[in-house]
This record gives sequence, structure tokens and C-alpha cells, in this order.
Amino acid sequence: MTDAEISAFNEREQAHYVGDRIATGETPETAQEHADRDWERFFPGGKAAGGHRFYRVLDGADPVGLLWLGPSPDNKSGTDWIYYIEVDETLRGRGYGRGAMLLAEQEARQQGATELGLNVFGPNKVARQLYESIGYEATAINMAKRLSG
Repeated sequence: MTDAEISAFNEREQAHYVGDRIATGETPETAQEHADRDWERFFPGGKAAGGHRFYRVLDGADPVGLLWLGPSPDNKSGTDWIYYIEVDETLRGRGYGRGAMLLAEQEARQQGATELGLNVFGPNKVARQLYESIGYEATAINMAKRLSG
């Protein structure tokens, strides 16, 4: 992706990320604090941090999605991380997500990684099913129950 595309992604996705965090139970204030902290880490000064790579997912010359890869958040040696993957909503279910995941694995191997990780929010069952179908396994699970009254 070009610098301009990364900048547009950065602006759009920070708000989306806040929404995802709120959907998992965080307050809007806490979600925004997490987003601000994470975005400063991954986009210092508005630019992608070192080692982070952004790709357009294409079908021929037609863009169908986006992929963001980089070093693992905890800097675990040999581990790359999928920070973001998206297929255009109107094109989902056609194998583009699976193809992008397999290409991410190939790219990570070419960069010397021996492991590729990701985070998926619990409510995103479709994505979880895709990841499990290609061999991803849960390494940690956070659970919560809303209490009334």
C-alpha cells in the first residue's frame, strides 16, 4: 500500500477499532485510551512503525481487501502477527480471506518467521471459523459474563 493509503487506513480503522473494543465490553473512554496507545505505538507520527507491512488484497488488478502484517506485539522472536485483515463486505464468502491468510503465511515465512499469530474478537465467529479451518489454534481466551442488577 502507498503512504496515502496507509494514512487513510489509519484514520478509518482507529475509529473501527474503538468500536470493536466497546463491543467486547470496554467503556468508550477505555476503548479510546487503548486505541490511542496502540496507534501511537504502531503509527508513530502518523507513519507505520518499522517492520510493519501493508498490502492490498487483489483479484487480478481489482482490490478486494487489505492485510497488515508485522512483528508480534510482544516482539516474540520468530513470530509475525496479522494485525488486520479485511475483505470487502460485498465479496466475502468467495475465498479471498482464506487466500489472503495463506499469502500472509507465505510472506511471514519469507521474512524468517516460524509462527504467525493474530487476535480475533470473540463475537467475530465467521473469522474464528476461517482461522480454525486453516490450522490456527487458540493460545489464550479471555471470557466475561455481564452481570445485571
